[in-house]
Amino acid sequence: MSATKLPRTLRLDPSDTFVFANAAEPGEWAVTGSFLFFDVDSDALSPKERAAFRSGFLGTASFGFSTLVVVSEASEAEREQAVSALARHILDKLGAPSAEVALAAAEEEIAVAASLCGPPVGTVIALTRSIEGGELRERFRTLQRREGVPGADRLHAHSRAFTFVETDDEPEESVDLVGLMGTNPR
Repeated sequence: MSATKLPRTLRLDPSDTFVFANAAEPGEWAVTGSFLFFDVDSDALSPKERAAFRSGFLGTASFGFSTLVVVSEASEAEREQAVSALARHILDKLGAPSAEVALAAAEEEIAVAASLCGPPVGTVIALTRSIEGGELRERFRTLQRREGVPGADRLHAHSRAFTFVETDDEPEESVDLVGLMGTNPR
């Protein structure tokens, strides 16, 4: 019984629960989820849908989104469980014409997800999705802890998930985190 590698959702902080309408649970198997956006007008999406479009991996169990995934070993039984869960969502939520069609689509999505897992186990992967020239484009980048002398890297010395760095660049788009949470701060 040989293990394969699949992406697993990773939550470093609670931000996914604010950014996405439905956040994936930490540790569930994931696929890119790009099939959800093939015929979508990205300009017509709500802010939370736009966040999922731009950077969300799709959890196979919750059908929720995660900003990051980590390359992980998966047994054949775990792989089959991920395929089965995804197939159920494709059938129930997306209206696949049959269980066989849903299963074939899920198998294909899991195979694509596995193809992203060439880096070593433990490697974190981030996704950027966009529409360019009328076509859906995906870009993936790996995030790895810097090796070396502990504390030598001032940005990673305190093991923070995020560090604010001042730049001269203007952001392309601003995000109203309070508005995304749907609460009134008054």
